[in-house]
Amino acid sequence: MPRRIVVIGGGFAGLFTVRGLRGSDAQVTVVDRAVHHLFQPLLYQVATGVLSEGQIAVPIRDLLKKHANVDCLVGNVSGVDPVARTLHVDRPGGGSIELGYDELVVAAGVQQSYFGHDEFAEHAPGMKTLADALQIRRRLFGAFEMAQTANDPIERQRWLTFALVGAGPTGVELAGQIRELATHTLKREFRRIDPGEARVLLFDGGDQPLAVFGPKLAGKAAAALTTLGVELHMHSVVTAVDEDGLLVRDGTGASTRYEAGTVLWTAGVSAPPVATVLAQACGAEQDRAGRIKVNDDLTMPGHPEISVIGDMMSLKGLPGVAEVAMQAGFYTGRRVRAVEAGRAWDKPFRYRDFGSAAYISRGRAVVSVGKVHLAGPVGWAAWLGIHLMFLTSFRNRFGALVTWGLTFSREKRRERAFSMQAVLPGRDIYDKDLYDLPGAAQERVALDRPAAALPND
Repeated sequence: MPRRIVVIGGGFAGLFTVRGLRGSDAQVTVVDRAVHHLFQPLLYQVATGVLSEGQIAVPIRDLLKKHANVDCLVGNVSGVDPVARTLHVDRPGGGSIELGYDELVVAAGVQQSYFGHDEFAEHAPGMKTLADALQIRRRLFGAFEMAQTANDPIERQRWLTFALVGAGPTGVELAGQIRELATHTLKREFRRIDPGEARVLLFDGGDQPLAVFGPKLAGKAAAALTTLGVELHMHSVVTAVDEDGLLVRDGTGASTRYEAGTVLWTAGVSAPPVATVLAQACGAEQDRAGRIKVNDDLTMPGHPEISVIGDMMSLKGLPGVAEVAMQAGFYTGRRVRAVEAGRAWDKPFRYRDFGSAAYISRGRAVVSVGKVHLAGPVGWAAWLGIHLMFLTSFRNRFGALVTWGLTFSREKRRERAFSMQAVLPGRDIYDKDLYDLPGAAQERVALDRPAAALPND
């Protein structure tokens, strides 16, 4: 009977593990909540209308269709029995199945962390999934439409204020794109408002944006963001978020209220619930973010048949980036293949750091590769090459290249379709009861007046 290998998660770590098992006699099953492979580093470009979701997401079944020994299963792992070597998998819509394994590879990634304030999520969405990016797209483009119809200058400015919490790569990239969106793409498309008046506020508790890139590149990133018009608020901690804005405590201890129609959470990650389920079942130790501490060969202490890889593993302070996940997946695929063949394996996992990159705006990016630090146009060119290389399929690479060419040369963002129904969460924006609010009649009258010409018209 062939050995049963179950891989939880279809991200880079899971995908590279499965690729390493191609041609094996084992029966491989990939369990994923969404059954598509997602290139998360470009989610912000989906959110801001540069790329379509199809250019960064590929069905796992399509990627693995030539792997005759691999099957895919949509579901959420909610239970693990390490003694019986079985998984409890919840089916979408209800019901569950039991799935047995001989080797288990857990590569379920991470989720957004609100540092103990999960109530913030209702008003400040994170960006870890395709659904998150599409929701943020609705929030961003919907905010400009809401500002267009607002008669009250205070309400209009609130809709034109975008607050981002967290100045890591995601926060910096998203902040830069929102400013480019406002000052270039939408500049001449509105008549009642000037999109260029949009404020982008970036909050972080650290000293500089992109602090992980080192002080030199962080300083260049801060200067580039300031030139774009992003307002940096360092040494700032968000203490409250609601539908109208957020409350922030600065380095002096003083709290300030910021009215913002859109608040986005780009700070912090934590391991998904399956990490706690697995740790409790196996008696494993977790770090502060809930990631599972593993041996040098990426297996769980006391359970050599279970590997934890990618963003969910905790090993020697390795960062949660795509390159770590790829290398961990490739290593695990080789190790499991050796075990299957009855060969001894004593090689510890060694990570080769190929650097980090963050996009700021057209012609501006920062790249750190060992002692080599690049910024400005050179860094931007390096960023383009790195991300084209990491995209999963030729179709995605070609599509992204063509789209980037149009966007960067002509500032054309074609992927801007969105639904207004999600702009005001939990409310039907066309419910007639909304027009009973104070000032609603005045709004209707004001919109019948001729639009004021903008200065650049």
